[in-house]
Amino acid sequence: MSEHTGATGTLPSSLTVDFCGLTLNSPIVLLSGCVGFGEEYTRVAGFSNRDVGAVCLKGTTGEARLGNPPHRIYETPDGMLNAIGLQNPGVAHVVDNILPALDFGETRFIANVSGSTVEEYEAVTRRFDDSPIDAIEINISCPNVKEGGVAFGNDPDMSARVVAACRRATNKPLITKLSPNQTDIQLNARRCIEAGTDAFAVINTLQGMAVDVEGRRPVIGNVQGGLSGPAIKPIALLKVHQVWQVAREHGIPIIGQGGIVDTADALEFLVAGASAVGVGTALFYDPLVCRRINAGIADYLQRHGMSSVGELTGSLELPA
Repeated sequence: MSEHTGATGTLPSSLTVDFCGLTLNSPIVLLSGCVGFGEEYTRVAGFSNRDVGAVCLKGTTGEARLGNPPHRIYETPDGMLNAIGLQNPGVAHVVDNILPALDFGETRFIANVSGSTVEEYEAVTRRFDDSPIDAIEINISCPNVKEGGVAFGNDPDMSARVVAACRRATNKPLITKLSPNQTDIQLNARRCIEAGTDAFAVINTLQGMAVDVEGRRPVIGNVQGGLSGPAIKPIALLKVHQVWQVAREHGIPIIGQGGIVDTADALEFLVAGASAVGVGTALFYDPLVCRRINAGIADYLQRHGMSSVGELTGSLELPA
């Protein structure tokens, strides 16, 4: 089995993934909001960006935002609630000051675009288009302030409008991050494909809350937050498979995400239809987990006589 060299050793060539024309050294993508703007985990002894296929940067808006009031993170059984509120320094600062400090020779970097209006999405995407970023993820789970606060991602028409606007603004690969908090994720996926998305990230967090029973008030300052971690994995797996059934007809790849903490989890998402897998919440308590997942996937492929991750994608055998 051939190998390619990374900063911490070698990764088997079987782990290489072609994602929207981008060559990823590993099927693992570090998820937006979990690794800041790409440099935080490089300070962890033994961690290297060369161990992952791509890093998705923190959600970025047109202007700087302070985010939500505390508390903004709360640990739950088998998961985590977060309501950071898109705290970020604004797209101009990210492009001018943060991107030049990243080592694009180590891994691929994906921008995450957020906004309150279609126009903001388009403007931020256009700014990233004129940068070395490898691809752009659209976070359509943000509220649309012009439509009474309804999240773009929960309405297929709104989702398609955002994707179409971002498509006009860039030729870079567009990855649409789909919300699980909607009635028909397959309809939404179809509309986004028609509007020009190149790929999907499935899923975003589920809405949840926690209560301080002594004070009888919400623990999260924003009342509700996004639930991530192992608790949402069964839902995420189903959504990935549902979207894959639509996306495969058009050759649209999926980053499957939601509760992946070990090799078995990653393999489940690949078999269900994902071309790559996102790791996020697990990094908070096990920052070196990606290396073990890489080794586990490589071992699985070898044991089953497979030469690439692509052979696993969508290989789920359904009962007759």
